[in-house]
Amino acid sequence: MLRRRPGERFGPSRGPGKELRRRAKLPVWPRCRPRLLPAALLVPCLLATIGWSQTWRQANLGYRLQFPRDHASHPEYRIEWWYYTGNLADSSSRRFGFQLTFFRAGVRTRPENPSRWAVRDLFMAHLALSDLETGRFHFAERLNRAGPGWAGASTETYRVWNQSWEAGLDSDGRHRLRARDGDFGIDLVLEPGRQPLLHGRAGLSQKGSQEGNASHYYSLTRMPTRGSIRVDGREFEVAGSSWMDHEFGTSFLEQEQIGWDWFALQLDGGQDLMVFQLRRSDGRRDPNSSGTLLDASGKRQGLGRSDFSLEPVRTWRSPHSGARYPIQWRLSLPRRGLSLTVTAAQPDQELRTRWSTGVTYWEGAVVVTGTRGTDPVSGRGYLEMTGYAGQSMGDVFR
Repeated sequence: MLRRRPGERFGPSRGPGKELRRRAKLPVWPRCRPRLLPAALLVPCLLATIGWSQTWRQANLGYRLQFPRDHASHPEYRIEWWYYTGNLADSSSRRFGFQLTFFRAGVRTRPENPSRWAVRDLFMAHLALSDLETGRFHFAERLNRAGPGWAGASTETYRVWNQSWEAGLDSDGRHRLRARDGDFGIDLVLEPGRQPLLHGRAGLSQKGSQEGNASHYYSLTRMPTRGSIRVDGREFEVAGSSWMDHEFGTSFLEQEQIGWDWFALQLDGGQDLMVFQLRRSDGRRDPNSSGTLLDASGKRQGLGRSDFSLEPVRTWRSPHSGARYPIQWRLSLPRRGLSLTVTAAQPDQELRTRWSTGVTYWEGAVVVTGTRGTDPVSGRGYLEMTGYAGQSMGDVFR
């Protein structure tokens, strides 16, 4: 029997989730019968098997990212997500971390069934809040398809939603985030802050050795943030800094790539750093591991696998999934003079999304200490770790 732990939210999305699974006219693939699968297996099964007989656009060089146009949805690509994380505090220095993510997974480019129940895209969303004073971690999830008020992503202006959860631009070009589940949630306004940071080659982030196993990927790395957080029935007025990632593509990973460790760090002095390492089934780090460093003047520096090293220092075993996650890392960029220790702000920040993406992963607020040259440096950020429990991410994102 599924039990809810204190501070934990899970369960099927409110709305048409059951109707989606009952009435969606999905084809049957070998070894994958979506109409018979529970939600926990539906989305990974679809992502791993659909789309190869259809015309999905591949992420390749030649696409030029433009803003604010490319904040909006790109339905010609099979997979897309909008990712917000941030570190906030109230006037008494009570600290919180938050995550709000919207996913779109293409099922059919052009559904054969003209019915309004025909499924073109599935929409998932994750909401998480780390209450760093109490050590409690709250999370919730949703799964829906496009429908009247259910879920969607605009291609005209930036707005993505899943029932009452939404993100988008207001008339002043600010990002508005609203999401609530029971007695916890967020209502935030994010200024754009710095110019979008393009990762990889002009925004093309290569993830695999084969052409097309890539994503168009950019970040807004330091977004001044204000608004309110609700937790345990209380409202807190908060301020701080957020980070937004937006990626879209069709085939991301390859089978031997089992997971990744992704760091988004805001350092004092104005440096922003994103690095990720892809872990392979043979225990090696994948050659396509990479990153980007943005200095205080706005100068961008691309990072290859040889430009940084990552070493786990301390691990935490999840009492929920049994997975063991490194919650403290040494991150070094010798050529940039950076030697950092990245530590989880609290150990338990694991999401078990059995009702939406079916993926168990760790995503949480981190604290950074270390040196820049001979000077001390500190900062905050977010860390995501996948592939430590459940299905290989290479199977999910092929």
